[in-house]
Amino acid sequence: MSELLVAVQIAGRRCVLRAHDVQSVIELGETTPVPGAPDYVVGLTALRSQALTVIDCRRAIGFDPEKCDTDIRAPVVAVNGFSYALIVDLVEDVTQPEGEPDGVLGGFGAEWARVARGMVETSSGPALMIDAEKLIEEPIRQRNAA
Repeated sequence: MSELLVAVQIAGRRCVLRAHDVQSVIELGETTPVPGAPDYVVGLTALRSQALTVIDCRRAIGFDPEKCDTDIRAPVVAVNGFSYALIVDLVEDVTQPEGEPDGVLGGFGAEWARVARGMVETSSGPALMIDAEKLIEEPIRQRNAA
C-alpha cells in the first residue's frame, strides 16, 4: 500500500483516513445549527462559498463527545457528491502506511467495527483505518431503520 494517509485522533484512538478521500483540512469557523438534525450533525459551515455539513465523529461512531477537546482543524471529505467537515480530537499529520491494512485483532467493539477498514502500521505506530463513507452514511442508515 503506497497511498498517503491523514492521521487523526477520534475518541482518543489514533486513526487514519485515505488522503485521496480528504479534499482539504480547514480551520473550522462559525457553525450554523440545523434544527431537527441528528445529534452527530453539528451544523453547517462554509468553505469558499460551498456549504459543508459538520459531523461530530465521536457522536457518529457512538461515543460521548463531552469527554475530550477537539481540534479547530477539520478534514473535509466528499461522500456521494456532498462535502462534510469532520470534527476530530486532533489532526496529526500526513503519513504513509508500512504495509497493507490487517484485520483488527481482538476488535475494538461494534462502534469501531462499523466504520473501520482495518488496522495499518505507520511510522508513528498502528492506526485504525477509517472508511469515510461508512462514518457518514452508517448513522443515517441506522436512524432511518429506527
